[in-house]
Amino acid sequence: MGKKVLIADDSAMMRKIIMRDLKAAGMVAEVVEASDGEEALALFQAGGFHLVLTDWNMPAMDGLTLVKRIRASDKAVGIVMITTNGSPEKAKEAALAGANNLLAKPFSPQALKDKLGKFLV
Repeated sequence: MGKKVLIADDSAMMRKIIMRDLKAAGMVAEVVEASDGEEALALFQAGGFHLVLTDWNMPAMDGLTLVKRIRASDKAVGIVMITTNGSPEKAKEAALAGANNLLAKPFSPQALKDKLGKFLV
């Protein structure tokens, strides 16, 4: 049984890159896309996700707010934030909000696999 992943990013191109890399790594069976945090939260609440990948900066609801909202109802799901600013300060802020990991753009398919491997085994 494959894993179900939610990708929240306002860039359609970035969502496609992440989906391609996940599938190439043989890590997921189903990927669901959201173009902003509000859409992602609604999809997440429908249930069944093993992992959430969210961009930090999005319209309607940013990734940090999305992480906090998800953590309010689900403490177990894996959450990885994706950002262009991978500074230690951002990593700490993401962790305090409830994210399990931070992935800085641009990233390689191997870096994605390394960050997500423990959530999709």
